[in-house]
Amino acid sequence: MKKEKIDIGAFLEAVRGQKPLVHHLTNWVTIYDCANVLKVFGASPVMAHAKEEVAEMSAISSALVLNIGTLTVELVKAMKIAAKSANSKDIPVVLDVCGAGATQLRDKSCFELLDDCRISVIKGNASEIARIAGERVRTKGVDSSNVAVNLQKLAKQLAAQRNCVVVITGQADIISDGKRIMLVDNGDPLMAHVVGTGCMAASVIGAFCAVGKDLVLASASGLACFEIAAELAARTAKGPGTFKEHLFDRIYKLDSKTANKMQKVYRVE
Repeated sequence: MKKEKIDIGAFLEAVRGQKPLVHHLTNWVTIYDCANVLKVFGASPVMAHAKEEVAEMSAISSALVLNIGTLTVELVKAMKIAAKSANSKDIPVVLDVCGAGATQLRDKSCFELLDDCRISVIKGNASEIARIAGERVRTKGVDSSNVAVNLQKLAKQLAAQRNCVVVITGQADIISDGKRIMLVDNGDPLMAHVVGTGCMAASVIGAFCAVGKDLVLASASGLACFEIAAELAARTAKGPGTFKEHLFDRIYKLDSKTANKMQKVYRVE
């Protein structure tokens, strides 16, 4: 394993310069935080869920983020419409498989989206991704459970099978396109004590994929910038509440020089 020299600051400046419109069909619990995190990064979030307008909205966007955290059957129908519109425009589609492995409906919905649409990035925690890869695991609601498999190998195999990028978030994030495996080892334990950091990570990945063709590097850069800001926020936070406030401030103030200096991105394969 060696440290990868990625100019993550260039991705950060591209997001701020291009201000990509990122269309979301996302989790109602965290929808405000997902919009806010993109706004402070410099991107332009839009949350449109009605099936009557999602195709239009995706067509004018630079990326689409789908999150099944608070899914309904009607919402999944809208997601399919939005994804197919994004596919027709060659717009990257990020699918956050939030809670996969917890219920049959979540599993069924994820597989329908993956089978019927072209998904660019599948993002989830260890047990969520393991379930999508066919492992017999159970997710604790939307929290990861222990998975007794090689996660790097699993990410690589699933990425190759689905012809996409797979992101497994955790203490060290794993990113693979079926050939390369990269790790992002930035972040702070306080992130696990704030609802929505996982959903925000999917939104950030969407914004960074909107400005970079190499979705492995874009995903790694987005996660690294987000988690570097978390490290900086944790230095002054008194607990989870102030951490969340400081996180948005630190993202807004993050500069490319600091991002490149603090990044912990490694190439495994």
